[in-house]
Amino acid sequence: MNAAPDDEHYMRLALQGAGEAFAAGEIPVGAVVVCGGTVVARTRNQTQLLNDVTAHAEMLAVTAAANHLGGKYLSQCTLYVTLEPCPMCAGALFWAQVGRVVYGARDEKRGYSLISDKLLHPKTRVTAGVLSEDCAGLLLAFFRKLRN
Repeated sequence: MNAAPDDEHYMRLALQGAGEAFAAGEIPVGAVVVCGGTVVARTRNQTQLLNDVTAHAEMLAVTAAANHLGGKYLSQCTLYVTLEPCPMCAGALFWAQVGRVVYGARDEKRGYSLISDKLLHPKTRVTAGVLSEDCAGLLLAFFRKLRN
């Protein structure tokens, strides 16, 4: 796993965003971008709110971080996200050259790693499974509630 000391802290911030998404009726995924020890973006899924299939937490986080930092490349940044990015998000992370991706729960149906680990930039480091039980539990609760 190779987690850094602050990974759980920042993943808990991402989980807060996921909880907000849950409360809003969105698939509960939250994302945080950290650069130089500073949070530069905090987002959550907003596909329902924005009526936009691309409004995944990661996509919104990349845009917010780039706007905050004034540049499109995030090579000095770490993205924390509660669910393994999908191929679309992995592509955006590739183009933004995100330095590190830390995710919680693995997405066994739509995660980028099902297609190829090469969807991320070759220099991007990945840490998987940080607070995975908490992240997966929120997703399971959401879909359980949706079915009832």
